[in-house]
Amino acid sequence: MSNDGIKGATQKGVGAIKETIGKATGNEKLQAEGIADKVAGSAKEAVGKAKDAVHKATK
Repeated sequence: MSNDGIKGATQKGVGAIKETIGKATGNEKLQAEGIADKVAGSAKEAVGKAKDAVHKATK
């Protein structure tokens, strides 16, 4: 997996944790940050997967 994919997966995980803590504590700002991190992480992960696919196709 490319660095983008790893970073994206990590960001998604951190976002999920932030969202859960935000929900549990009633902190809407933290919950929103978590959701935003998950979306951004998904995008980075998709870029990483695309790079991997291109790399495999050109071998």
